[in-house]
Amino acid sequence: MFLKGFDGEEERITGKQIHLYQNEGEREMRGIDSFPSDFGFYVDNTADDGLLWSNFQQEYQQHQLFSDLGISDEIVPPPLQPSYEELANLSDVRIGNHGLDEPKEKNSFSIPLTSLGILKNHGSGFRRLTGEKTKVPSNGTTWTKPETRVMGGQKLSTVDVLRLAGERFIQSPSQGAGDLSILSHPFGSSFFNLSDSETKDVELVQNLLSSAEKIGQQQYDRASKLLSLCDDLSSDAGNPVERVVYYFSKALREKIDLETGRITSKGLGKKQLSDLEGLMVRANSATVGFHEKVPFSQICQFTGIQAIIEHVAEAKKIHFIDLDLRTGVHCAVLMQALASRSQCSVELLKISAVATNSKSTVEETSERLKCFARTINLPFSFSLVMVSDMLDLKPDLFPLEDEEAVAINARYCLRAMLPMPDRLESLMRVLRNINPRIMVVAEVEASHNSPVFVNRFIEALFFFGAYFDCLEDCMDCNDPDRKTAESVNFNQGIRNIIAAEGEQRINRNVTISVWRAFFARYGMVEEELSTSSLYQASLVIKNFASGSSCTLHMDGKCLIVGWKGTPLHSLSAWKFI
Repeated sequence: MFLKGFDGEEERITGKQIHLYQNEGEREMRGIDSFPSDFGFYVDNTADDGLLWSNFQQEYQQHQLFSDLGISDEIVPPPLQPSYEELANLSDVRIGNHGLDEPKEKNSFSIPLTSLGILKNHGSGFRRLTGEKTKVPSNGTTWTKPETRVMGGQKLSTVDVLRLAGERFIQSPSQGAGDLSILSHPFGSSFFNLSDSETKDVELVQNLLSSAEKIGQQQYDRASKLLSLCDDLSSDAGNPVERVVYYFSKALREKIDLETGRITSKGLGKKQLSDLEGLMVRANSATVGFHEKVPFSQICQFTGIQAIIEHVAEAKKIHFIDLDLRTGVHCAVLMQALASRSQCSVELLKISAVATNSKSTVEETSERLKCFARTINLPFSFSLVMVSDMLDLKPDLFPLEDEEAVAINARYCLRAMLPMPDRLESLMRVLRNINPRIMVVAEVEASHNSPVFVNRFIEALFFFGAYFDCLEDCMDCNDPDRKTAESVNFNQGIRNIIAAEGEQRINRNVTISVWRAFFARYGMVEEELSTSSLYQASLVIKNFASGSSCTLHMDGKCLIVGWKGTPLHSLSAWKFI
């Protein structure tokens, strides 16, 4: 069996087993989202959380799963925009007839009160996960999410530095023309016992906050001076704080250029497209390194597949509808699990992949899945539901049968249609008509949709700050995969959130509270994630050297996955009533 390699050559998928750990705990991962030998899917109908299949390890030694090349939507997600009246208060969007109308920003002479509130909330930990104990099944243990250090003790995390800079910024008096003088003295006891490098990092972030404030006030010359200082002290190869400031400074300069007419929004769109096209190969090649070293994708993948398996446990015919197939690694995970069921053997697994483009890529993925199904003796069929526009998607395009148990996978894809409410509405009506047993939704847990620039800036700064911190802990400083993830994927997301406006701003992530209000419109109710599903998340974390920094939190029935307390991703399960 062959899989196209990153450089266009073909790499043979051998029968070698993939191990997460070698001697003395050293991790070696050769595939993405692969099944390590100690990842077992569990059913929730026994007191002992018995294995769904008993011969998984022996079977897996003979079959190595695919490598997932689809990284960009995970690191820099496509747009999210709530588009209905009941979501307006949650997302700072004024809703028009079609859900795309936004209030224009008013010229201000200071950071808006709402922005200061956001900054204070981040400083006090409101948007962070608190230090309470979270019961996530892990061989009977309960672990506590780590608290952040404000002074003394272990090294500050990137988000800690951002919080301290925000506190210092809030306490800083207005300085008129001498803006740089605000850096001459600290405020409050929070800044005692910081190392020299930490103090410099705090001051660097404060420069960035000040420049964003000046841009919000349309004081572009002052903002440019502050950004010049940021440029001098930041680097795309420095510590994570310096890297964050480096990319946010670039985005702020681009916003200045847009608002002063040096470039047009049309030109910005072309420039972003060109950048992505030129770096696409390099971005794809970084995916393997990112997925094998950063835990978030695997947590959501294994937890979501476990939830699906439980909801089709008694079905002999299963129809899996995937709204974002990519290279189909998660499908291979599901196939392996179903093929290994000791009870209620599968008569047929049917996968339907919805796509509006990249037909040849989906067809290549389908061939790999068919080949994999043959190697594990799983009755299998695949159908491509190809439409030129999501408005053309209809229930009769899916080969549904009465005896099938239908499950839908919506992994980082619904938000792409939120700026296009008519298409999202059409899709939701189709899905409701199909009425699956379960719909698993994985999304980015962030609030990047405010029409107020400074609000978006602050939210994005803390979100990406946590991600840069994660890569610092999980990847080597000079790792080329890290460099690509930051310079291509993170960079594009930051630029779009910060610099773009109107239709050009497509990166509009929202939180689970907004999704709940949206799904309620279509009669959807949230399903509990079982103990076994949550156990999958715990197992994944254990297989990462920095897994202790990955935080799990239940927001109602939704699993929130974060880094050192900062929410980054959500996983939830739904059904129609």
